[in-house]
Amino acid sequence: MPTTFNLKSGADLSPRSILIWRIIQIVVWLIGATILTCLLFFPKIGVLLFWNILIPIAPFLFVVAVGVWRNVCPLATTNLLPRHLGLSQRKKLTIKQVGILNLIAVVALYIIVPLRHAIFNNNGIATGIMLIIMAVIGVSLGFIYEWKSAWCSGLCPVHPVEKLYGANVLMSMPNANCDNCQNCVIPCPDSTPNLTPTSATKTIYHRISGWLVVAGLPGFIWGWFNVPDNANSITSINDIVAVYINPLIGFGLSIIAYWFFGKIVGADYEKRLTSIFAAAGVSMYYYYRIPSLLGFGKFNQDGLLVNLNGVIPEWVPQALTLLTTIFFFSWLVVRKPNQASWVIRPRFAEKKSA
Repeated sequence: MPTTFNLKSGADLSPRSILIWRIIQIVVWLIGATILTCLLFFPKIGVLLFWNILIPIAPFLFVVAVGVWRNVCPLATTNLLPRHLGLSQRKKLTIKQVGILNLIAVVALYIIVPLRHAIFNNNGIATGIMLIIMAVIGVSLGFIYEWKSAWCSGLCPVHPVEKLYGANVLMSMPNANCDNCQNCVIPCPDSTPNLTPTSATKTIYHRISGWLVVAGLPGFIWGWFNVPDNANSITSINDIVAVYINPLIGFGLSIIAYWFFGKIVGADYEKRLTSIFAAAGVSMYYYYRIPSLLGFGKFNQDGLLVNLNGVIPEWVPQALTLLTTIFFFSWLVVRKPNQASWVIRPRFAEKKSA
């Protein structure tokens, strides 16, 4: 029989701790629902809240404590409702199937992100519809497959970034979702210490998806930030194709650089090279994102949160980007791995006798 949701679930967590986490999850879910409502009915406010506040926070959180996000992500909470309510069929994916989902997630990431320039950055309704589609897919998979295997650790397009940036977190968080470990994903991204996209090489699909996100993302980010938002001037398919050109050029150059340096350093230093590219990617993101948030961006009002241009000296955002770069390289490259997983693995489920 399926395990039903109750406050006593959660490995070695007291009922009080589980209750606290459930309250946090509900609060974050309500915040997410509020942002979604704003996207649909108050688009300008929704775009500001989602693209210019929530999303800029995410990479830093993934680097320091991705387990927090894995515990409270509103889409994950929605996806896991069928499992908690005893409505999931609890089917297990094969390792090959998980690898295929991981590869689809990476491809989806590279397809969706450039469309921000063409559609989503200035269209709250379109962004809201995209989130609804993701939620529907996630909860549908939750009715069929065990725990986080199909969506959170499989098809979610944010998951590849979590794996890239979350390889050396501050500490392991309690597991506020899984009451026991069903081995639904091998290796489990939540419970495997210092997991990187390139260390999960169970199948050819894992290897390709890991390589694409590690090697390609830094250059892709550079290319993405060198494209202006032009949602108001999209009149043909060529205009949409144009938003992919710079990101794909950066992606290709980054792939070549990773291959080149990989040949030089060899397999023994692959993890260190992965860490360098991860730090380069997140540093590149904030190198462009911080100035644009404060009104010093390359393209006018693109990505603006609060316009401080003329209020603070131009060196202030530049100094902030330098500090973030130093921090991320220190955290991901210089700092010694502490063998902490994103969350603490719950006890393994007891096997039922036939």
